[in-house]
Amino acid sequence: MDITILKKPLYLTILLSLSFLFTNACHAVDKEALLQFKQNIISDPSKLLQSWSSSTDCCHSWQGVVCDTTSGRVTNLTRPGLFIGNDEFFVDTSMAGTLSPYLGNLSFLKVLDLSNLKYLKGPIPLALGNLFQLSYLFLDTNQLNGTLPFTFRNLISLKKLHLSDNSLSGVISSSVFESMSSLFELGLAGNQFSGSIPTSIQNLSSLTKLDFHGNHFSGSIPYGIGKLKSLKYIDLSENSISGMIPESIGGLSELVLLYLNQNRITGMIPYSISGLISLYYCRLSENKLKGNLPDSIGKLPNIQRLILENNRLSGKLPSSIGKLTTLTDIFFSNNHFTGQIPSSFENLVHLQTLDLSRNKLSGKIPPQLSKLQNLQSLDLSFNPLGLVYIPKFISKMKLFRLKLAKTGIEGHLPKWLASTSISILDFSNNGLNGKLPNWIGNMTNLSFLNLSSNGFHSSIPIEFKNLSLLMDLDLHSNMLIGHINVIFSKELQNPLGQFNSIDLSNNMFSGPIDKNIGERPSMASIKSLVLSNNPLSGGIPESIGQLSELEILKLMGNGLSGKIPMKLGNADKLSTIILSRNKLRGTVPKQVINLINLKEFNVSGNLLSGMIPPHNTTFSASSFLDNHGLCGPPLPPCNHS
Repeated sequence: MDITILKKPLYLTILLSLSFLFTNACHAVDKEALLQFKQNIISDPSKLLQSWSSSTDCCHSWQGVVCDTTSGRVTNLTRPGLFIGNDEFFVDTSMAGTLSPYLGNLSFLKVLDLSNLKYLKGPIPLALGNLFQLSYLFLDTNQLNGTLPFTFRNLISLKKLHLSDNSLSGVISSSVFESMSSLFELGLAGNQFSGSIPTSIQNLSSLTKLDFHGNHFSGSIPYGIGKLKSLKYIDLSENSISGMIPESIGGLSELVLLYLNQNRITGMIPYSISGLISLYYCRLSENKLKGNLPDSIGKLPNIQRLILENNRLSGKLPSSIGKLTTLTDIFFSNNHFTGQIPSSFENLVHLQTLDLSRNKLSGKIPPQLSKLQNLQSLDLSFNPLGLVYIPKFISKMKLFRLKLAKTGIEGHLPKWLASTSISILDFSNNGLNGKLPNWIGNMTNLSFLNLSSNGFHSSIPIEFKNLSLLMDLDLHSNMLIGHINVIFSKELQNPLGQFNSIDLSNNMFSGPIDKNIGERPSMASIKSLVLSNNPLSGGIPESIGQLSELEILKLMGNGLSGKIPMKLGNADKLSTIILSRNKLRGTVPKQVINLINLKEFNVSGNLLSGMIPPHNTTFSASSFLDNHGLCGPPLPPCNHS
């Protein structure tokens, strides 16, 4: 038995040794090319190239290298910075250095993947154009610069080319893509390429994915793009593309995603858009599109997201949109649409978001919208709807977000709001009046509440403390009275419910600011605190200096007295401090005026005195005017006589 156990491994060892003898070793040219590449790497923290030694065979011992078993030539070089490790968890690492032109000597290479290494710099070597057999080239997510090599026109076997998220620049030669008929993925996003999109992309007959977003491309979309019948994904967003959307785009019946947002595209949306029968996601926002929406937009049988916001589109909303029963999201805000909201929208049973804000829509909200039981977000703000009252049918909906700012609402808040699950509520810039109701404390899902620019004239009800999830509160420009400290002492559901912003300005609140405001749990994460133009009293609490996340502090015109607390200088994220038109005395603390992030500072119209401390940020003299005792730059020099 012992003999058998010993013989079996020995037999296997002999077989493996013989198979090694019959496999060609790494070709000398390839080995030199790889060692030259390694020599150009100046940092390899995860030791991706540790196994690459001149004393071992690159085909059998080097990680990330695969060779042809017959010729011994290197076919695959894969050392990406993001990969799945032996424990099946993602490994995220890096390498720093430059690409060696010797890589161009790997003449049998089919796969080159050096993506996500983060710190590869310098140009892409022209010599990579010698890799005639290369099928897959991944150099994305590095810091490569320079132009796209014109020699890439020789890469006639290429199927995938990904160079996104680098610092590549310049105009792309049209000849580069003329012979890449096998290419089916082209990713150049997140670079600094400029000039026109090469018209030769129309020759990429196999292309399924085209991603040029986040560059500086200009000029028009090539008309020939309509010839690319296999295209499923087009992202040309975040460029400077102008001209019109070509009519030929309607021929892309396989297209699933079309992103042209954040460009300078003009003209109308072409009627041929109805040909995009596979389209799921359409984003044409942030352009200069004008004219009516074509009725043919109602012939997109698979569309889910339709994003047309921030354009110059006009006319009535086509009732044919009601045929797009697969829609989940409509974003049409900030256009010039007129007329009523079509009642046919009742058919959009899968709709989750309807944003028609900042248009010129008028008339009643169709009660049929109550059928949209999947709708989570409804924003009709800044339309001349003349609502007068908030439609009660909204109470039957399951909204998470309801925004009806400046829609003509009048009267009191309806009590049925208390039984909803609304989290984001904006009724600002309307004619609401009366008291803030006690039942507002029952709206415990509220995270955002904006009732600013209305006519409310009560104190803050004590039940307000129950809004334990509230993070953003805007009540500015009402006639609210009483103390504000009930707001700061509200409950929270740690870590949820800590304030992000509070604006209580332009009301009639009175009394001192809670001296322990900086210690209140609800205030621990606040970034913006605006209490200006209320007849408050007392001083600025020292504890505000404990608000470590505070960026904006506005206490203008509050009748505050005492000194500016030195401890305010402990809130080192402060970028804006406005303390003008109060009764503050003493000096300007050097710890405050020299806050490292401070960009805006105004203490004008107080009773401050002494020399303005030297400060690094430049502030205008108007920031210190009307303090008769203040002197020194930027005010006139102090008189030492």
